[in-house]
Amino acid sequence: MSWDWQVFCKNTLDGEVIASCFGSGGDITYLQWMLSAWGWTLSVSLLALVVALSVGSLMGILRTTPSRALVAIGNTWTELFRNVPLLVQIFLWYHVLPSLFLSLREVPSFLLVVFALGFFTSARIAEQVKAGIQSLPKGQRYAGLAMGLTLPQTYRYVLLPMAFRIVIPPLTSESMNIIKNSSVAFAVSIAELTMFSIQAGEETSRNIEIYLGVTGLYFISAFTINRIALFIENRVRVPGMVGSK
Repeated sequence: MSWDWQVFCKNTLDGEVIASCFGSGGDITYLQWMLSAWGWTLSVSLLALVVALSVGSLMGILRTTPSRALVAIGNTWTELFRNVPLLVQIFLWYHVLPSLFLSLREVPSFLLVVFALGFFTSARIAEQVKAGIQSLPKGQRYAGLAMGLTLPQTYRYVLLPMAFRIVIPPLTSESMNIIKNSSVAFAVSIAELTMFSIQAGEETSRNIEIYLGVTGLYFISAFTINRIALFIENRVRVPGMVGSK
């Protein structure tokens, strides 16, 4: 078996090797195409992460409040998005919801994937935020209320600062999973890494090199998030808690 890593330096139009691996004018190499696809993967993942953290945190908080109505809303959201496969949710956002809500027809498919991936992940984050809050001693909530804080203020100043520190490790895993789960965006023609690997592999017949290159970029993306989250975890670690150094 021979390797042909020059495939990344080939022009996507005529297959000729470009010395610099970066085309000029209207020329685009497979390396440039792959880097562009990487940008789409990162864009989808990061925006979906913002949606997931915002909505998931809110739903996790609602599930720990004394209000039965708010708890029911949080539970319904979590069970709905947690128990439907991600690919099915993307197809619902792309094919079904625009038929029911005509305004969604004007929304780019890129954003529909962001919402689908973000809401899917928010259900998992809601579980983790709920667990983080419930792991705190009940006396902390009572102490905040006894000091004259309202319930929202107790969450903001007493419970959430501690709970989010506790759940950083599982949130790290979810952040890494978003990078990997973004690969399903190829199903609705988003030009991300998985779609690039399929199309470039068919055009060049160098599937091994193409898939190894794409795998490397997925690894770099997930590993970078892991290192960033580990840095944050070490900076905000609570002295005296289990696992603290």
